[in-house]
This record gives sequence, C-alpha cells and structure tokens, in this order.
Amino acid sequence: MKPKKLVYWAVAIPAFLALLLFAIVFLDHSDNDISRAMASKAMALSFADRDDIVASQGEHGSHFGTPDQDEWYAKYIDYMIEEGYLEPGDEKISKSYAMGALTYGEAAYAADRVSKGLSSALNVSKNKYKKAMPKEEWWLFYESFLKKADSENAVKKQKLVLYGTPKNVKEAAAWTAYTDQGTMNFEGVSLDACIDRKIEVYERDGSIITLCGVQSEKVTYKNVWIVPGESGGMDVYIGTIVRTFPEEEKLKDRTDGVLADVELDKGKIRKLSLKEDMIEGKVLSVKDDTIEIDGYGTLKLDDDFKVYKTYGVVKEQKKRDVLVGYDLGKFVVAGKKVCAALLNHDFSATNIRVLIMNDDYSSLFHTKVVLQSDSTMHVTWGESEETLSPGTKLSVSPGDDRLKEGRMTITLEDPQKEIRILSTKRAQGTPSYFGSFELSEESDGLLLINELDVEDYLTRVVPSEMPSNYELEALKAQAVCARTYAYRQIKANAYSRYGAHVDDSTNYQVYNNTESSERTNLAVKETDGKIVYYNDTPAETYYFSTSCGYSTDGTIWGASKDEVPYLKGIGLTEKKKIPDLTDNDTFLKFIQGQGEQNYDSSFPMYRWKTTITNKKLQQKVDTIGEIQGIFVTSRGKGGIAQTVQIVGSEGTKTLKGQSQIRSVLGSESLVYKKNDGTELTGWSTLPSAFFSVDETARDEEKDIRTFTIWGGGYGHGVGMSQNGAQEMAREGKNYEEILMFFYDGVEIRDCEED
Repeated sequence: MKPKKLVYWAVAIPAFLALLLFAIVFLDHSDNDISRAMASKAMALSFADRDDIVASQGEHGSHFGTPDQDEWYAKYIDYMIEEGYLEPGDEKISKSYAMGALTYGEAAYAADRVSKGLSSALNVSKNKYKKAMPKEEWWLFYESFLKKADSENAVKKQKLVLYGTPKNVKEAAAWTAYTDQGTMNFEGVSLDACIDRKIEVYERDGSIITLCGVQSEKVTYKNVWIVPGESGGMDVYIGTIVRTFPEEEKLKDRTDGVLADVELDKGKIRKLSLKEDMIEGKVLSVKDDTIEIDGYGTLKLDDDFKVYKTYGVVKEQKKRDVLVGYDLGKFVVAGKKVCAALLNHDFSATNIRVLIMNDDYSSLFHTKVVLQSDSTMHVTWGESEETLSPGTKLSVSPGDDRLKEGRMTITLEDPQKEIRILSTKRAQGTPSYFGSFELSEESDGLLLINELDVEDYLTRVVPSEMPSNYELEALKAQAVCARTYAYRQIKANAYSRYGAHVDDSTNYQVYNNTESSERTNLAVKETDGKIVYYNDTPAETYYFSTSCGYSTDGTIWGASKDEVPYLKGIGLTEKKKIPDLTDNDTFLKFIQGQGEQNYDSSFPMYRWKTTITNKKLQQKVDTIGEIQGIFVTSRGKGGIAQTVQIVGSEGTKTLKGQSQIRSVLGSESLVYKKNDGTELTGWSTLPSAFFSVDETARDEEKDIRTFTIWGGGYGHGVGMSQNGAQEMAREGKNYEEILMFFYDGVEIRDCEED
C-alpha cells in the first residue's frame, strides 16, 4: 500500500468512528428514551382499563392510517389524543411518531392536564422542553403521575412468576403472558428473557404496563403434572399451558404420569420431587382448605392444590370440577395434605345430592331432624353403626355425640322404600324421599342432604314445577328441561362446600313439594336420559309460568347474546314474530289490550292489573322523600322493563334488572285482578316485569298518589312458557317440537358423558 493511502485510512477510520459514536450518543435514543407508545400505554391505563380504551378507539376511530391503526400502540395513543393529554400538532400520526421519543414537554403537558403543578416534579426548563425523556426518569416520574391520575388505585405493583410467552408457547396469541397470577397482556414490554423467573411489574386488570425488575432467578412450580413427551423429553403442565423439558433421569422408561414439584434456577431444572402416594373414594364435600373423601374423612388441602383431567385432552382444571357425590379419580397426598386431584374418567350424571331446606325454605339449616321409614334403616357414623327396625324414629339435634365423628349416613335395607322427614313440612304434608340421607353439623345448625338417582329426583321435580294434570307432551318437555337443568347444576357444583349440588327450593328446582303421579312419572320415564344441547353443550333451559304474549332474551341476567343464542325473545305464535316494544307508549297500548291470539292468551295470568300508593311504596323506598312518580326508563326484548326510576321530592332511585324491579314494586298487600276477572293477593313481588305504570289518582289533602300497574305474564319471561307448552301440547305438538320452539337451534338427545 502506498504511503498516501495509509495516511487517508489513518484519518478516515477514526473520523468514521467518531461520527458513529456521535450518532449513537446524540441521535439514537431508542435504547434509553421512553417512546410515545410506551408512555401513552402507561398513562392511558392509569385512567381506564384496556377494554374501555379499545371501546374508545372503536367509538372515535383512529388517528393512524392503515395498517398502523391495528398495531398494539395505536389504541393507547388514540385514547391520549382524544382525551386531550397528547397534542401531536401537525406531526403525522404514524409508526415513526409512536416509536419516537416522548419529550419532556409532552410529559409536562400531560402532567398538568391531570393536576396543576404535577409537571414541577419533572423540573422542565426551556432548553429541556423538546429533549427526549430517558426511560429511567420517566418511570421515576410515573409513580407521582399515578398518585394523581389513578384515583381508584387500579394500577398496582405486582410480583408474579412468568412461565410462558409466545416464545415458548406456540399456540399463544401475540403479547400473551402466562403467569401464576393468570393470563395477562404485555403489549410492548420485553418479557421473553424473564421466563421461569419471579418478576415485579406495573399491572392493571391483566395488562402488564412495564417490567420493574427480576425478583428471583429461582422458581418452584408446585404440584405440576408430568407425562412423557410425544417426541422425547417430558411434558410439564403448568397452569393452562404445557412446557417440554429435557427428560429427567428418574423419569426414564416411565410411561404413566406423575405429580411433582419442579425447582428451576435460571430456567434449568435443578430438582424434581415426585409425589406418588394416592388415595381414592367418593367426594363428600370440598371447602376452601379441606376435602372430605368417603373412607378417609376430612383432609387438609395443600396451599397449591391442583386439579388435572388426565384422560383425553389432558389439562388443568378448577377446584369446582371436583364433583361431590362422585368418585372420578385419585388424590395425591404428601405431607398429610391432598396436593392434587387426578380426574381419570368421564362424568355421567347418575346421581344428585340435594340440600333439604327447613319448613318455609328460609334456611339450609335445621334445628332438629327426625327421620322414619317402613324399611330397616342403617345409621353409620365414624366406625359405628346402628340398625333401626321399620317404623323406628331417628331423632338428631345439634350437639349430638354421633355427629362429633363427622357425617352421619342413613341408608335403607330396601331401596324401593322411602325415608320420611317428620320434622319438615311441605305443601303435600310430610314429605318422603328415595335414596339415602346424610346429616352433618355446621355452626348454624344441621345440614340434611338427600342423595338419589337423577331420574328419581326428576319424578319429584316435575310435579312440583308443573301441574300433573297437564298434557303428557307438556310434562315431557318439562322433564327434559328439568333434567338438563339438573345436569348443569351437578357440573356447577355450587354447594360443594356442604357436599351437595342443589337445594330443594325455587333457587334451583322445586323438589318434592308436591307428590308425584303416574303421569309425571311416565313423562320422566319416556324421556329417560334426554337433555337439550346447543352445539354439543347442555343448554340453559330456563322456564317460567306464563308469558304476556312475548318472551325476552337471555341478556336480562347479564349474559351476552353470543353466550346464550338459543334464548331469544319470541312471540308465542306459530310464526314467533315479535315487534319492537321498547317504546313506553307502544308497550302501554299492547299491555292494556289482549294483543294477537297466542299460546298463552287463554290463561288467567296472561294479563293482570294492580294499584300501589306512594305511601305504600315509601315503606320500601324511604330515602328520596315523598314519592312523586314511577317511570320505566328502558325496556328489553318483548317489552320487559330493564330499568325503572322512582322520583321523590328529595332525589331519585333507579331500579335495575327484573328481580329488583319486581321485588321493590311488589307487596303482599297488593290485590291483582287477573285476565279471567278473579283476584289474588299475598305475593311479595310483581308477577313479572312486563308492565306499564302511570299515576291514575291523587288525593291532594292526604298527599296520596295512586299508581296503576298494567302487567302481563308470570315469571322472568326467559325460555319456555309452561302454559304456552301446555297449549301447544293441546294442539298436538310433541315435546321435541315444543322445546325446539322455545329454544332456538337446539337438539334433543341422550345425555352424553363429559
């Protein structure tokens, strides 16, 4: 090389390096400065949750062009602009704007919009105003910003263990983080390097705002289910995902699954502690920290108790999936605690456990229980057993020594006989029951559970819910509805802490309040095992007594139409057409007349009328002064009242939902004139929420206002009208046709194992 060229390179290379260093230090702030995208996300989530921010963008549109408006940051910047916390001026709203550095001036502007003087915490001078704000300084300032912007303290610092992101979970949606605190969103945050670490984050309602730091490189996944991997290694079920790790020596050649604690350090397994001791038996109750298993008594649950479905598609489930009254698998025990339930076979709804309430259905608890049967009764408690000859009474009160051993069980030598509860009264008098009974003592009194076959249960539900002299096809429709409802309630496991599925009141289905009959028994028998399905899932088969000519949809209890698409408001005619009755004047005209002839129009509760005074209503609504008016302010499908406003001299009260509306406006003193001219009284709630109301009289001297309520129907108005089903059966419709009329797009088929 010639000397001149050596001189040229000797000068050029240092100059180039100096220019590059200048660009890195002075021009490129991407690694050190907070971007508008991340700052906007942090600020937006201090004001609102992610769903509200998404809704705001949907309502106002986006300032970004296509395709940038679909990027994760667009909704946050759009929100900040719409709410007036960010002013881009003439700058083009694009990806480069979003990823550009937030300036001190922009941060100060947003701060002052939240609270005058907040920007002083930034100490922004004039020559600093347009400079990029470093990340470290931004996040220090963010703590002060939150104190003013987040009045509800919705943004929290949260410690969590991260075990999955799209980096190691192929099926994961973008920006999805799997943690021990649930599945979260981490838009714009770098978390992949933190997998299998304990971290601290700022978080709001499942949205991670930023990573504050790594708390520990060591984590332990307790009570995880491990099976051999299909392509080598071992599959570890952690939360809702499956992770594949290299196979451990102690699991080589093993073909079955095992429960274990897995300890990791910097993402590598350091220790594997297997848990292989198991027990099995029927589950009698599941409480917050204990489980009762037949043959083992009450056992403590591990703090990290897990439930795994180990057959078919293996997955972690919830504690509520451990069904009482069933033996569906095995339980892993370690350190005198139950660590996990392994559900290893299908569920089939063969038996149901019913909490028998007291005389007036006011309580689950009894002050005394007296049982008697025409068969020999076998009474067991702990290791003891007593045999009572036919006709002998068994009397149990709180404090009975036999209950100190736990649950007392009463079974019959002859299963075709029944057990009478002499201490309980029902509409039929002294009720008698098939199956067995269990007695246990809680702090509030005695609990009494009747366990029996589902089909036997239905023979006592159907006559309690529908008159036994109704048409057989109507009774069969009722039986299928009741069976479907029972199936769903067994799965729901709502009373698992007491060891039951349902109670015998209107909270679920009325059971054994009315004696069974040959007709209702036949309806149950001829529909044996049949339930209502929608897309392979048992449907919510709600039913009610009588319609006003129209039913409403399933949204009255807060469900979306997508969740219960088969519960549609319909007209009770062959064509099922339903007009728009959401306008008060339109509905008033309809409800004061008879409307179109329909399946319910011949029944007494099709129309009803009553009056209530402001003085009577003030006994329930006593916080708004003298009541001056009652107004239905919104209606749903079929005209059902969704909100009602009661106006008083000192304020207003808004009633929401048909249950509250019927309860507040109803009273046992009201007299209802029915469609057939007869009267009834003694009901504590309005018959339905399909009504109009207006002031029809006023006594100025006594300051009494009288409101007339014109209503129609009896019940909540969702699903099957029982009287409508009766009329359809009279006209020759079979039970399947009836059910498919009321529940749109369903199938009636045999109950499948789940």
